[in-house]
Amino acid sequence: MFDSLAQLEDRYRDLEAQLADPEIAGDGERYTALAKQHAELSEVVGLYRRWRAVGDDLEAAREMAAEADAGVEADGMRAEVAALTGELATLEEELKLALVPTDPNDDRDVILEIRAAAGGDEAGLFAGELEEMYLRFAARRGWQTRTLERSPQGIGGVKETIVQIVGRGAYAHLKHESGVHRVQRVPATESQGRIHTSTASVAVLPVAEEVDVHLDPGELRIDVFRSSGPGGQSVNTTDSAVRITHLPTGLVVACQDEKSQHQNRDKALTILRSRLLQAEQDRAARERADARKGQIGTGDRSEKIRTYNIPQSRITDHRIGLSVHDVAAVLGGELDALVAALRSAERTARLASLDGDGPDGGGS
Repeated sequence: MFDSLAQLEDRYRDLEAQLADPEIAGDGERYTALAKQHAELSEVVGLYRRWRAVGDDLEAAREMAAEADAGVEADGMRAEVAALTGELATLEEELKLALVPTDPNDDRDVILEIRAAAGGDEAGLFAGELEEMYLRFAARRGWQTRTLERSPQGIGGVKETIVQIVGRGAYAHLKHESGVHRVQRVPATESQGRIHTSTASVAVLPVAEEVDVHLDPGELRIDVFRSSGPGGQSVNTTDSAVRITHLPTGLVVACQDEKSQHQNRDKALTILRSRLLQAEQDRAARERADARKGQIGTGDRSEKIRTYNIPQSRITDHRIGLSVHDVAAVLGGELDALVAALRSAERTARLASLDGDGPDGGGS
């Protein structure tokens, strides 16, 4: 571990020297790439330097405590040794977490898919509320959103909605939202005040670039048809809607929200690439005997990751046993507490899966 930290610090110093070079500073693209690497290393290098400083202070305090005469001075030195020992242990744990390998998809943009599941009209209303929740969360973080496909429900909800979210760390913050979300409340149409349970499924896919997933035109069947959705008269009088079938896998994506056939085709290809990338990553995970994280399942009420209990104003994430109150705030886009807890749980799980000894042992 410490060999790795020393190498990272050497790399950090090298980056600092390069960034101070006037020739590199004049090359915008190269400077930006180096500055990004420098920023990514700053946290762990800062922790490492603090850890070394505290270690030096601890060694000095121990020497002074050993030389101190009995009495107040010795008691004070022993207290300082205890405090520095605790601080050093805390920094070692922080360093472990900082060195945990990150998900390579974390910086990607995402395709967010929400579908009404069990519960009829109430499920559609809930799916619409989830859509609004994520759009508000994205807006609060300064991310851009673009609706790729949306099938509204007559009473105000949605049967299905697909949104692209563009922003730094979008996948890192949203990937744990994949799964079945359950709501418990009294519907407006319920005359006897009984609580109903409905569900909606959420899928969060990392946006795939063309270099990630190669689409062979010979493996695609592209059909065009007349749009039946909203968008104005010109949409409904031209064959602007597009349906793309990926023949090897049978995956089908249809888009009809845009007036242009070309725009609908581009949207459909974006979704298709992301679904294929997710499928490939799931396959690789299974080969490593890793359970797929964020599996959606069938949308049945029993397959839930989170419950929104409206009467009690409580939201419970069943994966980490966390409950937060104020449902209105969360549905209004204030997801920070849930997201932070899930990301922390992911880091802890990754740390536990690492091989080797800790920093106090004889590991690397």
